[in-house]
Amino acid sequence: MLDRKVAKLLEEQITKELYSAYLYLDFSNYYKDAGLDGFANWYYVQAQEERDHAMLFMKFLQNNGEKVKLYAVDQPDKELKCNMDPLREGMKHEIYVTSLINTIYKAAYEISDFRTMQFLDWFIKEQGEEEKNADDMIKKMELFGTDAKGLYMLDNELKARVYTAPSLILD
Repeated sequence: MLDRKVAKLLEEQITKELYSAYLYLDFSNYYKDAGLDGFANWYYVQAQEERDHAMLFMKFLQNNGEKVKLYAVDQPDKELKCNMDPLREGMKHEIYVTSLINTIYKAAYEISDFRTMQFLDWFIKEQGEEEKNADDMIKKMELFGTDAKGLYMLDNELKARVYTAPSLILD
């Protein structure tokens, strides 16, 4: 059995990850409406990743004897007015998610819950990658986004992204 506080934080993280998926689907819709199919694809794939992160948290709880309660997922409320807005909001959101993972890790560390800490190690590494990807997207848009040809090439590059399921396996 997991510590009640740690279990509650993990359970809440499921909702946070599903919200992330909703948020990225909203970003994907924004870019689809703007005619930027590559950016739309990039965020669609990102939404799939976030959904699977939620599933990993759920499976971990179940594998540790916890009954999982699912909570309502809020509707994304970010106002997107220009092509940079989803990228900036995405970066802010990834930093927020990193803080959530760190909070869970700290709670597990304080009670020497090594099993949960080991599970979260993958997410800590993943969040480092997520923040770097978000930062890279901003930098690329700043470099190429104001030039029509540059934006076209960047959009085409992002169309090539395909979904790859997380490498973390839970039995």
